[in-house]
Amino acid sequence: MEQITPQSLKDLLDGNATLDQQRPLLLDVREPWEHAICRIDGSELLPMRQIPAAVAQLDQARPTVLICHHGIRSHQVALFLQLQGFRRVINLRGGVAAWASDVDPEMPTY
Repeated sequence: MEQITPQSLKDLLDGNATLDQQRPLLLDVREPWEHAICRIDGSELLPMRQIPAAVAQLDQARPTVLICHHGIRSHQVALFLQLQGFRRVINLRGGVAAWASDVDPEMPTY
C-alpha cells in the first residue's frame, strides 16, 4: 500500500511535487463531527461507512489520498478500494493528527 507523509503531502499540495502531473483527490473518511473540528484544506468528506455506496462515483484513475484521524480507517478504506480495482490510493500516514503535529501546529486536535 502506498503511503504519504504529512510533509510530502504538503509539498504536493504546494506544487513542489507531483503525482503523474495530477492533483490528488483528498478524501477524508472520518465522521462529519470529526471533520467539523479540523480538516485539511481542499479535502472532501466521505465517511468510511458511505464508501461502498459511493465507489461508482469515484474516479479510479485519479490519485486519491485517504485521510482519517490516525491513518487506520483510511488504511482500511484503501485496502477496500484496491479490491474494487483502484490502483492510485494513497494513505496519509498518521492522519490529521500527524498533519497537525508535523505541518500545521495551529490546527485544532481531538
